[in-house]
Amino acid sequence: MNRKIALFTTLLLAGGALTWIAVGNMGNNLVYYWSPAEMKTHGSEAVGATIRLGGQVVAGSVKPGSPLRFQLSDGVASVDVSTTEIPPQMFREGIGVVVEGTVDANGLFTSNRMMVKHDNEYRAPKPGETVDQEKMKREMEQLFAEGGK
Repeated sequence: MNRKIALFTTLLLAGGALTWIAVGNMGNNLVYYWSPAEMKTHGSEAVGATIRLGGQVVAGSVKPGSPLRFQLSDGVASVDVSTTEIPPQMFREGIGVVVEGTVDANGLFTSNRMMVKHDNEYRAPKPGETVDQEKMKREMEQLFAEGGK
């Protein structure tokens, strides 16, 4: 009988220890996914928390340099973003972006990670279909005019 109690007690303690390890520090590892409007709604709760912020890069807001600065909007609110990360090649105004980082008390979001939204669809020309060379040339010129971003 004493062995059963000792075994039960050991299993109970081991289960409690595993639960504490699994759940105990979960609050420190949470990453919120918010839109700019949701982040602003949370106010001071957002300050210092690790956040993934999703939205579109506002036209005319990109200021190249180190740090790169731009505004991110969800159509309701916008947030100033600063990052020293090198942006992905497809980064440009009007594109969907998810940035991960923290916001300070002044509302500046400092990003340490940036991901751009793109479609992975490539459509090769069909047999006999011609490629619009002028359209392709204009798109390439626009891309290079933006600095290859």
